[in-house]
Amino acid sequence: MTSTISDLKQRSATNADCDAVQALVFGVLAEYGLAPDFEGTDRDITDIEANYLYRGGIFEVIENAAGKIVGTVGLYPLDKETIELRKMYFASEIRGRGFGKKLLQEMIEKARNLDYLRVYLETASVLKQAVHIYEKAGFTRVVEKHTPRCDQAYILELSK
Repeated sequence: MTSTISDLKQRSATNADCDAVQALVFGVLAEYGLAPDFEGTDRDITDIEANYLYRGGIFEVIENAAGKIVGTVGLYPLDKETIELRKMYFASEIRGRGFGKKLLQEMIEKARNLDYLRVYLETASVLKQAVHIYEKAGFTRVVEKHTPRCDQAYILELSK
């Protein structure tokens, strides 16, 4: 199935989406040989509202025409100046069509509009397409890293 941007609906997630979000995230991780971390980095998607929305962050899902969640992305506040890009995952049927670049630019703009000074993210080098998108968007590699399955961390300084 070929998807176009017009076939997809982007919306704010709620806790009613947690099971579908987990299924997508864990499915993508499995495709790349990465294990879910239920007690650590993936615990945030067991309660999207508390972990993102109620703390001033954002968590959005992308649905296809049938209402199936095929994409996710979150902005998780770390402190007053830094917000973390988290859980940007796409089902295989929509990868490679420009959705990642588009969604990343939207999230950067949302972070800027929320008055953050930088966007931080962690990723695994096996996610080559994601690394390419982040670097092309201007993210620079940093040494800091907290998540066991991620071997790379990046930061983007935001201009006002």
